[in-house]
Amino acid sequence: MAGSAVSQKSKEWTAFTAEVKTQAGLLFGFVALFWAVFAVDTVLGGALRPLGIHPRTTQGLWGILAAPLLHGGLFHIVPNTVGFLALGWLVMLRDTRHFVLVTLAGVVVGGMTAWLLGSAGSVHIGASGVVFAFFGFVLMGGWFSRSLGSVLLSVVVAVAWGGMVFGVLPGQPGISWEAHLGGFLGGVSSAWLVARANSRTLARA
Repeated sequence: MAGSAVSQKSKEWTAFTAEVKTQAGLLFGFVALFWAVFAVDTVLGGALRPLGIHPRTTQGLWGILAAPLLHGGLFHIVPNTVGFLALGWLVMLRDTRHFVLVTLAGVVVGGMTAWLLGSAGSVHIGASGVVFAFFGFVLMGGWFSRSLGSVLLSVVVAVAWGGMVFGVLPGQPGISWEAHLGGFLGGVSSAWLVARANSRTLARA
């Protein structure tokens, strides 16, 4: 019996360390990509930045995919890096698979919102739409799922990053509030979809 218990604990530890490695690989892999593109763009004198989102143009649609990888300077990429790592990890605490869903929601919904609502002639770049998707997902995840762990995560995010809500409001020069708003709504929608899927799974069990 003792040997069986030790074996079970060993398997659980192996599974845990594998999950942590997966999470770290995803988070730092994306961050490494951000910084690699930033380094290349810096060497090129900002030549890649026009590849971002140009509202209501055909070219701008392609920019939806490129924009999260592009940043305007250190004061742009550093806060996005910190937010991506911290909030992205909180998303993974619920389930690593959610990270992919919420990231896609941030890219697509945040990008489309910037494309639709952005000012003519503007260019939208940066991973902040994805960061706001993480924020919306974790903030509202507790409300939709009503599980203790998710509620605690929501409280932590509300206390630590609650001020981010103001980032979805217009009026801040040089800030893509449109991408922030779209990303946030994409994250909230993802939280609702996950909670609904989980409730269906429990109902069938």
